[in-house]
Formats: sequence, structure tokens, C-alpha cells
Amino acid sequence: MDSQEQQNWLQAQTVLGMLPPEVLAAIALLLEPIILPANHKLVTEQTHPDGLYILKQGHVEVHREGNAPLDVGLLPGSVLYLKEVLLEQPTEQTIVTLDESELWRVQGDRLRALALQYPVINQVLSRQLADELNQMSAQLTFEQERQIALRPYLLPKVKRGIIGSSRYAVRLRNDITKASKDRRPVLIFGEPGLGKDNAAALVHFGGDDRKQPLIRVDCDKIQANGAELFGRAGGKAGLLDWLGRGTLLLNNIQELPKELRPKIRHLVKTGEYTPITRDGEEASPRQSQARFIFTSERTLPELERQQSIGHIIKVPPLRVRKADLEPQVNYYIGLYCKAKGLNKPTVAPEALRRLQGYDFPGNLSELESMVERAVIQSNCAPVLTEEVFWAVGSKTRRFRINLLNSYPRLRQFLRSPWWPDRINYGITFTLFAVVVAILWFGPQSRDRNIALNLFWAWWWPLVLLIFPFLGRIWCSVCPFMIYGEIAQKITNRFFPGSLRSWPRTQAERWGGWFVFGMFALILLWEELWNLENTAYLSGCLLMLITAGAVVFSVLFERRFWCRYLCPIGGMNGLFAKLSMTELRAQQGICSATCTTYQCYRGGPEKGEGQETGGCPLYSHPAQLQDNRDCVLCMTCLKACPHRSVEFNLRPPGIELWTTHKPTLHEVYLLFLLFGAVFLHHLPESLIRLGISQPTQILGNVWGHLGISGVALLVPGAIALLAYGAMHLFNHNPHPRPFVELAYGYLPLVLAANLAHYLHLGLTEVGRVIPVSLATVGLSGGEALVLTVHPAVIAFLQGSTLMAGVLLSIVVAQKIARQPFRCLLPQHIASGAIALLLWPLILG
Repeated sequence: MDSQEQQNWLQAQTVLGMLPPEVLAAIALLLEPIILPANHKLVTEQTHPDGLYILKQGHVEVHREGNAPLDVGLLPGSVLYLKEVLLEQPTEQTIVTLDESELWRVQGDRLRALALQYPVINQVLSRQLADELNQMSAQLTFEQERQIALRPYLLPKVKRGIIGSSRYAVRLRNDITKASKDRRPVLIFGEPGLGKDNAAALVHFGGDDRKQPLIRVDCDKIQANGAELFGRAGGKAGLLDWLGRGTLLLNNIQELPKELRPKIRHLVKTGEYTPITRDGEEASPRQSQARFIFTSERTLPELERQQSIGHIIKVPPLRVRKADLEPQVNYYIGLYCKAKGLNKPTVAPEALRRLQGYDFPGNLSELESMVERAVIQSNCAPVLTEEVFWAVGSKTRRFRINLLNSYPRLRQFLRSPWWPDRINYGITFTLFAVVVAILWFGPQSRDRNIALNLFWAWWWPLVLLIFPFLGRIWCSVCPFMIYGEIAQKITNRFFPGSLRSWPRTQAERWGGWFVFGMFALILLWEELWNLENTAYLSGCLLMLITAGAVVFSVLFERRFWCRYLCPIGGMNGLFAKLSMTELRAQQGICSATCTTYQCYRGGPEKGEGQETGGCPLYSHPAQLQDNRDCVLCMTCLKACPHRSVEFNLRPPGIELWTTHKPTLHEVYLLFLLFGAVFLHHLPESLIRLGISQPTQILGNVWGHLGISGVALLVPGAIALLAYGAMHLFNHNPHPRPFVELAYGYLPLVLAANLAHYLHLGLTEVGRVIPVSLATVGLSGGEALVLTVHPAVIAFLQGSTLMAGVLLSIVVAQKIARQPFRCLLPQHIASGAIALLLWPLILG
């Protein structure tokens, strides 16, 4: 374009066209063409422009960053900075190119010299000032209307930053910073109460367009046709019309009406929207320059798959950010106290530990309310104690009493060397060796062998009585693993590093079936060879189990045998589910303060924590859901430096209907132990079936074996028939699987076994003195004998059976969570099995 063409263009397209031709010709000679890329700032606010600019081609936008944000688009022919150059004053606007733009520039000193030569140029300046005044008035009116339209939706500021220094807080802070650096759409998702709109505000106000408005629209309240967003053709403007380059936050996008979803997807992808029209009308699409942020309470795969979503931010729940709990609490305390003019109190360590043990289903909203309530309840006390934080516990931690807090001496004893090491290596180690020696080399009948008496008349009733109170505590002083641990220590000393890691996958899959098979063989061996009246065979049984513990202890680290393969351990773990005590750790404290996992891995002394080798069963107390995997050795209690471990009193068997995960091999073991009671009373059962000479059948090994197998199957067969009846008559559309409901029989299984061994215990325990004398060859005929009347024994046995039936009904109802009538066949089966056992056990 030559000088004459430039002059003609200036005259036709710009406000300079009112100047005489000679002045336009002079200006045309001074024009310098420049090409600027998109998003280029021509001159920033409060700086002196270097010259006059004339937009020839492209689009630019004026930003005024005062108290009232203002965006104005300029078209080709616009004359920029005439006033600022002639008056030599800074500009009040920032001009940014929206796309690649071509401009002409006249150097400022040259333009001022030309104005001195041609005073008529000042007339143009006067006209431009008048136009700017009119434009400013129009813009002010527009801004006032805009503020009125957007005010109900505005989010004026950020409530708070991301508080804390945990890895979750750092990642969230980094994600927000990254999202604020561009204008691509953002999806923010997380649970209720996490302040997702605050995260959206952090994204918006952290970007270059922070002076633009941020509005929030709740998707569950938006009109199905979208008129609120898109406006109406020829009628009321929509939010997108008023928003400009601001940010639209669509809150709870998962609640967006289905009719609007295609339109929103198109808007996000192309930036285009069409105003709502009446029937028969048409409207042209409009272009939106807004930025879009979506919040949701769950992941939205259909939205995440869109390539137009530039950033996906997950806000982690408070329960996994326990390391940030203390600064969060202090922040809310400071916020509330500042608002009310109160002195800021501190938080007691016990109160903080209690908060860290809570899951906060309401997240930050719940924490804020809890803190405000605690400050109010404290009556301006300088320290907020545990009592003023009265949140309910999580469902899995309700109805718990920490005995270690109630009885400090109990904590002291369980953390001392006495439990269980000194008991094991000082007493149990030697006593077990003596018992086995007496079984092998002493008299062979139970009335003359104190070791046989201790095993069958003392140990069995006592260990069954312990299960409801202390679960699997016997395993912590079990002699089998004492010898296994000794063998393991010797192996580590002479062959360091030779112990293998656990084959967990294979052990979890097959270990339970191994336990079931071993226990079935033991029961058959006991019945066929009369183990309870043959001392050396009982000794062989004890040594076989000990040999298994020793062999697997020199092969694998820690107590692999105890957790997966020991038949006695399998029984103990099953009945331990009914215990009224449990050893657990507070997940909040563990996740917030623990980095070493000494209770699980083992490690050196740290603070209050003692040096240990870690949990022998490889169980973390904060992750325990089942008493089966805890032997109450208290290794975790000794190792923990944060007082996170608790020894809780709880409702008996509560895990069966809360956190329990049923397994088929455990159900098989349950009914095997149930059938063992029938097996122990095989002769009486045959007599009641009309067989007057049961010894003729039991005298044959194969016949005895076959009858024994049938006896073991009786309870399981009855339970399966009852389950079939439930399906046949109830027509329940959502029946519980048999493998779950089977655990409802567990209280009756324990009660039946206890009732059986009560007779043995109460009749023979009192004969300990004469039996002890007979063991060493002395006559005990005149020794003290304590006996219990048969009627008392029968009463205790009957009461135990009835309690077992009632508790089984309660547990089954808790597990099933169904009406009583739906489980009536199972309850009848429990009563029927008890009636079958009644004459066998009570005689």
C-alpha cells in the first residue's frame, strides 16, 4: 500500500478522516507497519505509550484493571493512544491482541512535532475525548447492569488457601497452580464438604483474569432449557452474555439436566452457544470468551474423556489428610476467635489424637462446625480438651472403650518384658517340655497322668472360655511357636538372610483348606485311636504340631505357620471373632504422624516406642478388620511411639456384621468343629438311633471311620437344608449367600464345644492332686478331691447350649439385616441342632 492509498484508508476508516488532506498526507508518511501475535500486550496500564497506533487488521481488546473491570473489543480503524501521546500522560488501559493483528505506528515525538505544525490535529483530539466520554458513560451503564445481573451468582473472593503440608496438600496446591496458568476448562471432583468451590476460586483468582468476575451456578437449580445461561433471543440476556472473559463455575455438574448436557458439551468444545428461541424463531450462534470450571462429587468419565477438559483436579477427603488436621484446626480456631474478638486457645494433644481417630464424613465443613462448637463450649478456656470435641465415632469404631486408658497399669504390664517373652521363655518353654515328657514316659491313662489331665480336662475348657473374652490370646503364649521362634533365631544366626518372604497369594488361597484338612485328620485320629485316654498319642499330636511350627519357621520369616497353617490357630482365629475385646490402632494418628511403620516392620527404639521385630503375623493394627489375624502379642503396642494402639472393649462379635469378609474354608472349618461335638458322642448317638451294641460297629476301623465322617457332616447338612428352605418359602429377592449366613451358627458352635468339655473339666479338674501323685507312682486314694454335683454340671451345660442358640439367632439377624421371618428356617435349624445335642451332652 503506497502513501496515497494509506491516506485514502485513513480518511475512510478512522476518526482522522476529518483532517485536511495535507495533514493526512503528512501522517501517512510517518506510518510504520508492525505485525503482533495473538495475546500480545501492546501497552500496559500506567505506562507511557511510545507512539500513536492505528489498528489496520485484526482484533484487540481494552482492559481496564480498576475497581470496575472493563473489557472492550476494538475493530480495524481504531486510533489508539492519541490523547496519551499528545498530552504525554500514562495510559489508563491495557490493550491486548486477540489474534494476529496488523497495526500502523507513528512515533510519539514525531506526532507531537506534527501537531505543532498542524494545530488542526488538536480538534481531532477534542472529538476523540468527547467520544471516549460517551463511550465511558455507555460502558459504566453496561457495567452497572452487568453487576446487577451477576450479583446473585458472584464468588467475590477466595475463602482460604490450601492448608497443610502433607503430600496430598502439596499435590492439590500444585494442581491448582497449574490449572490457573491457562484458560482451559477444569474439572474438580471430591466428596461433599471439601470446599470445591473454594478450589475453583483459587484457580480463577490465581490466573491473569483475576479481575474478571467468577460466578457459580448450581446445576440442580438451573432451568432445563438453559435460558438462565444462554439468554433468550430478542429478550433477556443470559449469564454468558454478561460474563465476558470471566469464569463460569457449574457446581455439581452431575446434577445437570439431561437436556442441557449436549449444549454444555458443545459450549465447552467450541465456545459457541445459541440463545433460547420460541417455536418457529431462529437465533444466530454467539461466541463466549468465558472460562469453564466444573465441580462434581464423583468422577465423570463421559466428561473426562472430552479433550476439551484441560485439567482434572481431585480434592482428597479429610480422612486421608490427617497430617493436615492440626493446622486445619488451628486455622478454624483463629478464624472464629478473630471474628468474635476472643483469645485464641490451644488444642490439647489428647483432643488432637481423638480428632485424628475420626473419619470426618462431612470433611472440612464438619471440622469447621466442630471447632466452632468446641470453642463455644470451652467458655474461653486457654486449652481445648478432649471433652469439648464431641463428634460421634465412625461406624467401625462405635461402642468401643479403650482399656489401656481406663487401666494404665494394664498398659504398663503389656508393654513390659513380662508379656509375653518372660512368660514364654521362662515358664511355657520349660512346662511344655515337661508335659510332653510325662505324656511319653508316664502312665498312659488320664486318671494317672497329670499331663493328659491338664491337656484334656484343663486346657480345652479354659481355652474355649477365653475366646469370648480375649480372643486369640492363647496364641501369644503358645508353646508350638515358642520352639518355632527359637529355631528361627538359630537359623538367622548361622544362616543370615536365608528366611524367605511369605508366598501370600498361595497361602491366602490354600492355607485355610490345609487347616481344615489337618483339623479333620486330628479329629478322626482322636476318635479312632482314643487320643484323650492315650498319653503317648496325645504327646505325638503336640509334637507333630510343634514340628510344623519349627519347619516353617526355619523356612519363612516370622509366624507363617501360626497365621496360615496351624490347625489350632485356625480354630482360635475362628472363635476369636466372637471376642468382646480387640487390638486396633487409630487410623488417623497412624496416617498423620507415623512414617516408619515400626509396629508392622519392626525397628529400633524411637521415642516411647520400643525396639521390636515387627508384628509376627504381618498385620498392621490400623488395618485390622478381623480378630483372626491378631494374637494379642502386643508387639505393636510396644513399638508405637504415638500411643495410637488401643486395646478395646467392644460388643462381642461385632465384626461379623460390620467389617467381616467371609471365606468358604472358614465355613467348612466352622461346621467341622460343629460336627466334632457329635463325633465326641458317637456311641451315645448310635444307641439313640436304636443300635444296642455300638461297639460292634465301632470295633471295625473302616466302619468306625465311615460313621465318624457321617457325624462330622450332620450340622452342615442341617444348615444347608435350612438354607434351601429359606429360598423355597421366603422368595426373598435379595438373599444373603450361605457363606455369609453360616457365621450366624458360630456362637452355637462355641457353646456346643464348651458344653461338651465342661463335663470333662468340672469332673476331673478337682482330681489334680491324686492324679499328680499317681503320675509319680504314689497312691492318691486319700488325697483331696474337689467335685461338682452332676446336676450343677447339667445346668451349666444346658444354659450354655440355650445361650448359644439365642446368640446365634441374634448374630444371624445382624449379619443378614433382614426380617426375622426370612431367617426363620436357619433359627429353627439352630434350635434343632441344639435339641439333638441336648441328650448327648447332658446324658
